[in-house]
Amino acid sequence: MSRQSLFGSPLFLGFDHLEQMLDRVGKNAEGYPPYNIEQIGESRLRITLAVAGFAMDDLQITQEDNQLVIRGRQKDDAEGRVFLHRGIAARQFQRAFVMAEGMEVEGAWLDNGLLHIELKRPQPESRVKTIRIGARGNGATTAIVDARTDRS
Repeated sequence: MSRQSLFGSPLFLGFDHLEQMLDRVGKNAEGYPPYNIEQIGESRLRITLAVAGFAMDDLQITQEDNQLVIRGRQKDDAEGRVFLHRGIAARQFQRAFVMAEGMEVEGAWLDNGLLHIELKRPQPESRVKTIRIGARGNGATTAIVDARTDRS
């Protein structure tokens, strides 16, 4: 049985990369660490991850193409220690967020076990292109893109 494509319609031209991004997000469904995403302004967002027990040196934030990837890896300092109960695991994690084209990371900071990452959403610009229709000798037409771009 083949999988139905979300963007299989011939009306969606060039959107196959969106389906690939949705597949990547689906694979990132693990719930650790928990996080919040909040809107803090008209064009700004803040991602907050609960990373109690992680120091700044244990965390890494990278932007890989249109993905924001947060990795955490604690150093195992249990050597020489005897635990009667160990409920706080020193576990590693990777959390990825797919960002829209043009999103920018403004900064990140660690405060009381919470990692905050601020993002700025670009303001969309409206573009209108005029496409002239030209004629060829045998009656066939061809599209010619006008080099002038009208911006609203």
